[in-house]
Amino acid sequence: MATKEEILADVQKLLAESLAVDEEEVTLDATLVDDLGAESIDLLEIVFSIEKNFNIKIDRSELVPEDLLSNTQYVVDSKLTQEGLEELQKRLPEANLEEFKKNPLVQNITKILTVNDLVNIVERKL
Repeated sequence: MATKEEILADVQKLLAESLAVDEEEVTLDATLVDDLGAESIDLLEIVFSIEKNFNIKIDRSELVPEDLLSNTQYVVDSKLTQEGLEELQKRLPEANLEEFKKNPLVQNITKILTVNDLVNIVERKL
């Protein structure tokens, strides 16, 4: 089984290639959208590359739980409620939601994903 450092090295290469950034920019705490400039289409390519490289399957809901984001029990005025934030944390245990909790707009959900989240997902699935 690969170590976390080996997984990180592979994920760094894949992200650098997919997003046309230097590997040095692809740090564990770098966010895919804000720090590395990923767009929605890039996220699909990244997931595909990771799946192929590690021979795993990553369900889209593991990155963006869309059913939660459209549930009126969890979303009011385009923001996740406290209950919604708790459910999001259950579904994305790898994610650090501290910054997102300050302004939990549904439209910003993809901005929480970090390189570390991807590494943790891969590590869990290997």
